[in-house]
Amino acid sequence: MNSQVRFIICVCAAEIFSMAGTMYFPALLPGFQAEWGLSNTEAGWINGIFYGGYAAFVPILVSLTDRIDPRRIYLYSAVFGAASMAGFGWLAEGTLTAMLFRFCAGVSLAGTYMPGLKALSDHITGKTQSRSIAFYTSSYGIGTAISVFLSGWLVTLLDWRSSAVMLAVGCLGAALIFALAVRPKTPDLPRKEPLLSSFNFRGALRNRSAIGYMCGYAVHCWELFGFRTWLVTFLAFSISLQTIREYHITPQNLATIVLFAGVPASVLGNELALISERRRVITIFMLAAGLIGCIIGFTAALPFIMVAGLCVLYGIAMMLDSAALTAGVVAAAHDSERGRTLALYAFVGFGMAFLAPLAFGLVLDVSGSGIYGWGFAFAILGLVSMSGPIWLKLFRDNA
Repeated sequence: MNSQVRFIICVCAAEIFSMAGTMYFPALLPGFQAEWGLSNTEAGWINGIFYGGYAAFVPILVSLTDRIDPRRIYLYSAVFGAASMAGFGWLAEGTLTAMLFRFCAGVSLAGTYMPGLKALSDHITGKTQSRSIAFYTSSYGIGTAISVFLSGWLVTLLDWRSSAVMLAVGCLGAALIFALAVRPKTPDLPRKEPLLSSFNFRGALRNRSAIGYMCGYAVHCWELFGFRTWLVTFLAFSISLQTIREYHITPQNLATIVLFAGVPASVLGNELALISERRRVITIFMLAAGLIGCIIGFTAALPFIMVAGLCVLYGIAMMLDSAALTAGVVAAAHDSERGRTLALYAFVGFGMAFLAPLAFGLVLDVSGSGIYGWGFAFAILGLVSMSGPIWLKLFRDNA
């Protein structure tokens, strides 16, 4: 195994460890709604504020990777993530305190996910870079799947508070792996440059090709994270409608399967984008996923095996464009502005990820939490996602 392969594996492993607590609240949402008496809108706020914390801090933290070694930002952020998870377990008592600690967990993710990608792209070049990015973005999917599984499993052994504290260990493991695997690097911007130059996004905003991928990523994140944050609750709702209630799989374990199914899809999607026209391939993927999103909520009362199969299919379809979008924006970014370009990319994507769970919960509360309510809520995910090809076509003149 050569040094590049070892490096990629270690960075991806760190990413998986750092994700241990990210899906903790969505995975246990039905229980929290019952214990705390949360409305769907309140649940949407707690789910969404995690991505809001990410979106609020990612422009700062990722932009700084052009002048500060991403390794330093990553390590501090991973430790902060461990503290936020432990704090949730010790102190969360309802909507406001849960939102506070989930916001902090999102800030931690802002300092690990994209800075980790920046460190990876700084050390890997050429065609290997695109493939390494695909594996790295797939590691996000692996991490979320494992997070759902661990959250569901730990709560059967411990109470939810102790489970949260246990999951905090994952962030500490990520910090250790990253510290050992990633060597320090001289920043792209010299230190004599004014600090505010790190937040000058004019160059990135003039890059029309990168802007197209940013807009595509925004609608991708709207659909992806709206789906992920409500998946376990939707599966529990579908089970409640079945005439046969004897199932040997929990909603958390089935959601884990759905999320794992999307991992190879992300890698495959990027490989197809490498051998064909990237925007055309992404367009096909977005339209396919959007169509499934428009119908899946209305199928909740169908036999559960069919609902589960549609969820797996939907999870695969919406992940096909994930790595292809990220690899596209990295390739389109100028070397000296890669950190700031990734910062904007992450900001618009996770800004939409913040809004999607909240919008989903609002639709459920307004439409009623029945089949039509779930149908309409999923449909808004699919319809927005299907606008992605328009943005890719609009911003492509210097691709």
